Amino acid sequence: MGKPTGFLEFDRELPKKRPVEERIHDYKEIEAAYSEETSRNQAARCMDCGIPFCHNGCPLGNIIPEFNDAVYDNNWGLAYELLTSTNNFPEFTGRICPAPCESSCVLGINKPPVAIEFIEKSIVEKAFELNLVKPYIPKKRTGKKVAIIGSGPAGLAASSQLNQAGHLVTLFERADQIGGLLRYGIPDFKMEKRIIDRRLAVMQEEGIEFKTNVEVGKTLHVDELLRDFDAVVLTTGSTVPRDLKIEGRHLKGVHFAMEFLSQQNKRVADILTEVDHQGLSYKNGDILATDKNIIVIGGGDTGSDCVGTSNRHGAKSVTQIELLPMPPTDRDNSTPWPNWPMMLRTSTSHEEGADRKWSINTKAFIGDEEGKLKALKIVKLDWQKNPETGRLSMQEVAGSETEIPCELALLAAGFLHPQQHGLLSDLGLEFDDRGNIMTNKYQSITNEKVFAAGDCRRGQSLVVWAISEGREAARAVDKYLMGESLLEAKAVSMLTPQFANA
Repeated sequence: MGKPTGFLEFDRELPKKRPVEERIHDYKEIEAAYSEETSRNQAARCMDCGIPFCHNGCPLGNIIPEFNDAVYDNNWGLAYELLTSTNNFPEFTGRICPAPCESSCVLGINKPPVAIEFIEKSIVEKAFELNLVKPYIPKKRTGKKVAIIGSGPAGLAASSQLNQAGHLVTLFERADQIGGLLRYGIPDFKMEKRIIDRRLAVMQEEGIEFKTNVEVGKTLHVDELLRDFDAVVLTTGSTVPRDLKIEGRHLKGVHFAMEFLSQQNKRVADILTEVDHQGLSYKNGDILATDKNIIVIGGGDTGSDCVGTSNRHGAKSVTQIELLPMPPTDRDNSTPWPNWPMMLRTSTSHEEGADRKWSINTKAFIGDEEGKLKALKIVKLDWQKNPETGRLSMQEVAGSETEIPCELALLAAGFLHPQQHGLLSDLGLEFDDRGNIMTNKYQSITNEKVFAAGDCRRGQSLVVWAISEGREAARAVDKYLMGESLLEAKAVSMLTPQFANA
């Protein structure tokens, strides 16, 4: 490595965050701009370890030690070339990835791990600054036409890869803009949408065709799709939310998290129109947390995003409740290095203010005479682990039932599976026991022209996994169309299947 003693000389350092009292009044990204000197110092911490487990920790198989070395040597061109050989969109993952690579960093055994995510973001931002990000236009086209349905990270990655293989790619999106979860799920304070638009401009120059406001199965018939394209890749995401079917669910003020988050993203973009208010997109009208007691039900990333958005709305109070017990503050023995650790995580949204409660079950939504939500009935839970099976079981704590004020409850308990009726049922697809599209190495088991990738195939997961899925599906499509594929193949993980699915 360029600096063999770097891990001894430099401490882990991350970008500075804007002060809480400043950032909660806008939707700009929280982190300050990267520092080239800091990036090089952090890259110098990467050790010349015998086996770089970070490769396997990363779902994309990023070549991490090598691009760290290039950054330390101030060779940003090589660093960008190495990074994008495995990752189509480092500007996305460098902002919103939980960095499983860092959890498997060898240095992380007894020191803070290398700041890989920060270095990745630094590389791509420096590449844009130096005009190194150029469209890849194939020298020769195959004449094969591929349709991608769904423009989230999996669809974008599949489009990029298939276009590089020389195929003619059309990406269909039922929403009004390209981006899927990146556009209407991730708040702007985590990733401003100019970051997406910047990449889309490059992809359009490469020859990828984007078509919005097209719902395949309605505005475009499935028969036309199969007739006009040589292959179809489904990247529709996992869009059916997990509901909480308890007393009072019908009350005004109980909403799914994604309706709340996507609506706010449209406000920031100044495209929340009267059409949305009238019901085509948001049948419940404006959902605002201003001056309300907010309860976020669900302790994951989506719930955290609801916390941050509620704080920016000016909520009276924000409480996030989770069914499961509070994780340990340090790595648990059940997930030793180099596995993805079971431990408590505090997001930037939590830093801005929230009351977090664990081992809480919601019993009922309570309304007033006008049918509006006014409180939640909750109960504490006692969790016990079975010493033989290791499984947790819960029971309510006697006498712990109580009511807490709440005028807006946001359901952030995850997603079950893709929307099955419509497009997927029209294609005659089969589903696994979780309701996801059943495939054989990304290829549908019912129609050889149809492939699937991302959350609709894998189940709800990380953006970095969606990109990986899109790349792998693209390789499968290319091989189906051409008999072979020269697209990069992902390295097989040497770690446990459990960790490979982190």
